[in-house]
Amino acid sequence: MKAITAILFSALLAFPSHGQGTLLFDQESSNDENYFGGGARIQFYGTVGQSFTPSLSTVGFFRVKLGDITPNNALGATMIINLRSNAIDGPILGTTTPVVLSDGFNSSVDFFLPSAVSVVPDLVYFFQVVVQTGDNVNIAIRSDLLGDINYPRGDFYGGVFSSSGEDLWFREGIVVPEPSISALLFGGGLFAWLIRKRP
Repeated sequence: MKAITAILFSALLAFPSHGQGTLLFDQESSNDENYFGGGARIQFYGTVGQSFTPSLSTVGFFRVKLGDITPNNALGATMIINLRSNAIDGPILGTTTPVVLSDGFNSSVDFFLPSAVSVVPDLVYFFQVVVQTGDNVNIAIRSDLLGDINYPRGDFYGGVFSSSGEDLWFREGIVVPEPSISALLFGGGLFAWLIRKRP
């Protein structure tokens, strides 16, 4: 029983949690949360994004690394991410809830879609990072020039043109809902009953 409890506890710790759910990563150019490497100024390109090829049938969130180019000027930024099909400027399938970043921000940021968006696994999609208001924003890029290992299932987009030697630092996936209290109590009671019934 101790072994089973340890396994269940380890499984719960395997994913970072978010509010009423757990983040399950599908596609990512890196899992190095300390990476910042090179960067691109979003406002310079006008359109900045990344193509990616999901293996799951829904998309629930994106994580990117962002930095305030001119900190200490009392300006932050309000940002969203658009999930698009066909092209970096193609039809919008979903838009994340706006994220408000304070002056001097420099970290990875999670953007959540209000509800999961259905996608076709192994088909190419695009996400576009948008500064709605505020300061100039830098977004982290992984590049062949920096000796990085690139993401093989998509490319960085600056404007409407892709760069096969670069990728945004990103992670993408779904939010797995946490079980309700009643489900946990029922499951715990069932587990205890099964243990007591063992010969």
